[in-house]
Amino acid sequence: MDLNDLLGVLERDGLMLLSDSLLPSLTSLVVGAPIGGSWWGHPRGNEIYHLLNELAEHPQVLMVKLISAKVTFVHQRLWPAVVSVGQSRATWQLDHLTQASKFLLGLVDESGRLDWDDIPPFLPPDNSRATESVRALDARLLVHTTEVHTWSGAHAKNLETWHAWLASVDPRVQIPIVTDAQQQLESVVETLNERYAANGRLPWLRKKPT
Repeated sequence: MDLNDLLGVLERDGLMLLSDSLLPSLTSLVVGAPIGGSWWGHPRGNEIYHLLNELAEHPQVLMVKLISAKVTFVHQRLWPAVVSVGQSRATWQLDHLTQASKFLLGLVDESGRLDWDDIPPFLPPDNSRATESVRALDARLLVHTTEVHTWSGAHAKNLETWHAWLASVDPRVQIPIVTDAQQQLESVVETLNERYAANGRLPWLRKKPT
């Protein structure tokens, strides 16, 4: 299993998880079977890590927390649907969002992009950790995130609006209305669930926001 093989599966299905016990995933495709627990300690963990980076950096691939709150690779043909849903500011995205997270979202909206070292470590009004708000915005698809390695070796994320991200990759893309976008993604996930006897869920179909 190499990068071209993974791209072939992603092109066929439209969506592919990083790791899952039933749905097609990078880890199970590389190993040949689902991995119980974390893949980091697997004997082929290094191979998985390198393929993960190659796939994430491929120009036809978008990586988001989409199916069942897990890292999901999205083929280019489904980008417009993801962007439409992400920038809709729907009820499931905003309900129960903390004031700190709303403050951070406002900073991203104002600037278009925030690099990890421009994000205040603590946010008003309650001085909560920014990392918690970053996770919340990411899980609700409110921003596009890119994982980076900091100078200290830690993991962090750059944040940008979906409009800014799309302008950087393909500004000519036509964005569908959100209801059509949701139906398109729901249809893809439903097909995968039926094919693999799985129960992958999209974030707006969960009972409670993440």
